Amino acid sequence: MTTPFFQANPDIIKPYTLMDLDDTLFQTQRKIDAWDLPTTEPENLVCATVNKQGEPLSFMSQRQASLFNWLLASTELIVVTARDRDEIKRVKLPFYSWQVLTHGAIILTAEGELLSAWQQYMHEQLAPLQAKLKQLTDLIGNHNQEDIGANNGLKLTPHSDVFIASELTIYLAIKHAQKDHQVLADLAKQLPTLIPNFDQDFYVHVNANNLAILPHAVHKRHAVQFLLENHLDSQRPSFGFGDSLADLPFLQLLDWYGMPNHGQLHDHLSSQQL
Repeated sequence: MTTPFFQANPDIIKPYTLMDLDDTLFQTQRKIDAWDLPTTEPENLVCATVNKQGEPLSFMSQRQASLFNWLLASTELIVVTARDRDEIKRVKLPFYSWQVLTHGAIILTAEGELLSAWQQYMHEQLAPLQAKLKQLTDLIGNHNQEDIGANNGLKLTPHSDVFIASELTIYLAIKHAQKDHQVLADLAKQLPTLIPNFDQDFYVHVNANNLAILPHAVHKRHAVQFLLENHLDSQRPSFGFGDSLADLPFLQLLDWYGMPNHGQLHDHLSSQQL
């Protein structure tokens, strides 16, 4: 058998692009300034998200907008984000394919419908953890518990959704009002001591002013793997982008992956001796 040489084919097979959003495709003005991003002059900025009051919050540089436009036209772009179903509505960009939301707990079809098989699976995983998530919520939210930093400006937000007619807490998000990242880092070290078998049920992800306490079943990688194995065409190439260490596990499932030249993942790799 003779192996053929490559020949150009006018019938293009669109690759899949699996795309993290915040700090990968757009970011706040504060981060634009901190990272000194190019093509972010006021006349070049493109509004990507709004806050709860409908005011512009995050922006794309001209280069980021061009990248997104190119990916939208030449690939099937699949969103993979920590944003939940309410938060994704504040992203003012067009999406036409699958959406992996809430750190992987939710999968929406191209029509915006919940993927029922994944809903059933997540219900089975989350239901047994509700009491422990409530216990963690009470502990962190109790302002008398100074030893876990509750008086240090922590803002706790439980994220929930409906699974098989039951509203279940998915994970806990914590921010610091004054953006003191060290307070969050210290809290992350204390969390495994708060309840028995914490590490058995949960993991902690910290990125800048965001700390998330997540059940092991909730991960972008798990949801992406489910899509790859059950719903995406294995003959089509896939590549992806993400800025966070939490993105790396799902990116490693793909044929190719990359990152912006800023953010947690870039900083981590830059700090390694190559």
